[in-house]
Parts: sequence; C-alpha cells; structure tokens
Amino acid sequence: MKDEAYMSLALSLAKRRKGLTHPNPTVGCVIVNDGEVVGLGYHERAGYPHAEVVALEQAGGRARGATAYVTLEPCTHFGRTPPCTDALIESGLKRVVVATLDRNEIVRWKGIQRLRDAGIEVEVGVCEKEAELLNEDFFTYVSQKRPYVTLKLAQTTDGRIATATGDSKWITSLQSRKFAHRLRSEASAVLVGITTVLKDDPELTVRYIPFERQPLRVVIDPDLEIPLETKLVRDRAAPTLIVFSRRKPDYEEALIEAGVELLHMEEIDLGELLQELARREVVHLLVEGGAYTVTRFLKEGLWDRLVVFQSPKIFGSGKGIEDLGVMSVEEALRLRIRREWKIGEDRVFEYVPVMESSGLRW
Repeated sequence: MKDEAYMSLALSLAKRRKGLTHPNPTVGCVIVNDGEVVGLGYHERAGYPHAEVVALEQAGGRARGATAYVTLEPCTHFGRTPPCTDALIESGLKRVVVATLDRNEIVRWKGIQRLRDAGIEVEVGVCEKEAELLNEDFFTYVSQKRPYVTLKLAQTTDGRIATATGDSKWITSLQSRKFAHRLRSEASAVLVGITTVLKDDPELTVRYIPFERQPLRVVIDPDLEIPLETKLVRDRAAPTLIVFSRRKPDYEEALIEAGVELLHMEEIDLGELLQELARREVVHLLVEGGAYTVTRFLKEGLWDRLVVFQSPKIFGSGKGIEDLGVMSVEEALRLRIRREWKIGEDRVFEYVPVMESSGLRW
C-alpha cells in the first residue's frame, strides 16, 4: 500500500469521532511496520489519550522502526494530555507522515521540527485537502477565536422556507431531516432565534442517529419572551443558553430555577456572541433559523458554510431570506458550491462564501 492509502485509513478513523472531540481536533493515526498495520488509533474525546498514543499502545514494540501516519501535526505542548511528539520519539519510530499542519500557533511547525530534531524522517502533505476539510471547524476556532459557523436552510425550489402563513412542517423529506441531525451531531452548539422557538417549539437535540453527546442549545431572545413551557426550558435533554437584553429579574430567576443558563448582553452583537461562545469552547456552531437570524449572520459575514436542503416544491409566495441590502447584481452575495448530492427526493447544496466578491462586510 502507498502512503495515501494508509493516510486514508487514518482519516476514516478520525471521522468516527467527528463532533465528539471538541474543543480538540479530530485525529486518526495508523502505524505500519514492514507493510503490516500494527497500530490503529483515534482521539476519542477531550482529556482522553490522543490518536498517536492509542496507536502506539496497540503497536507496542512493533512501533520501533515503523512509520506512523497521522492526520494532524502532533502536538508538542502539555494540555489536557502530555505531548504526542514525546511518545512518538520514545517509541523508536523511523518515519512519520503528517497530512496537514496544525493551525494552532503553539503547535504549527513545532511538532514537525521536534520530530526531525530527534532524527525521525517526517513528510507533510499526504491527503492534505481531506485532512484540512476534516478539521476546518477547529482551524477556524483556533485562528479566528470564534466558532466555525454553519448555516442550515430547508427551502422549496423557489427559495421559500415557509408559506405566507408561516407553515414550514415539513418542507423536506424525512431522509433530509435525519441527515440534518448528523449536522447537529458535528456541532458543539445549535442556535435559533426566539421566533423559531415560539412558532415551532423545537427540541434542537440529536435524534434519529446514535450519538453520545448533545450540543449546547442557544436561543437569541432579546426581550426574554421564551415560555417556561417550551421544550428547551423544561425537557433538560441538553444544556440551554438564552441570550437576552431586556432585564426581567423575576422571570430570569424562574428560568434559572428551570435549569436554563442566561447570558445578558445590553445589545446582542453577533461578533461578541461568537467570541463568548468560543470562550465556552464552542468549536462549531450550527445556525438553524429562522429567516431573520440566518439573514443577520449572512449580512454580517459571520459564517463559513451554508447547507441548503432543497425540496421539489413551489409555494409561489411565502417567506425566505430577508433583505441583505443588495441593490444591484454586482452587490450580490456570491457563493461557491463545494458539494451537492441527493437525499430521497431532495437535493442538498453545500456552499462556502466567495470572500472577495461581495459588497457585504466580511
């Protein structure tokens, strides 16, 4: 097997824990000695041994003289666990193949140099694009000090996310809705506006698929209107954070007694909110609606990926993305389709922003 094949195996191991290792990256490792795979490992969750250490423990003495394939540059610092570079050096490895560099400045190139200084041959860049895509949320988190933001929309062919009366259940198929739960499973937090809560009373939990952790549920509720009877307040199925401006001391106390966490902001600034979520170790934020909330993120350029589930239906009128202030074609928010695929009768489009081509603020 070639280096690419072993690295692909390491990437497949890492993907098993996507969304479960935050605030750490997701990492896989494969150790090969004389053409035989002798060690496999992945990082299970924050505070647990890193992928390299797991693979080395499995390999034991067979790691000496072997090659390790790691999806991300090994760390050199003490965090929740000791440095991986030390374990790799002590094992007697001959060669380490790294898919991509870490974007964290306390690691970037330092792990590579530490291994090379110890006499280990190091190659960088095997399956690099796949590895960067796997940890794009973590890279945004450490480099921009904010969560990676995914916006999610379910719409008709003519771009409506609800009818004129506000009805939106269900625009897309059950298969699409199940896949949307996979998006939740990869996020540290899920965010909606208060209008969505009042209209739909959502749970915002991961269902339909097996999962070990529920994301934080975040509601932007400026006037603190959320009823005590809503599922987000009473079900205790996942932690819930209400972001609000208008003080209501008695009601705040009732929400806190119900188990909800409150975050007061005099003015709800999305940039400041994202920084606060990053301080809470939210690596990946999924914004599920509604139209006003998604529009705010689009207009302020605070997003990294837009996932649109499009159903073969036409409403002819109804609700969609709100005014972005675009007055001419040249000012349009331009997107690049990164992926598209079919789920049941629906199509799914994954977009990323074309950063330099919009008249909106980026």
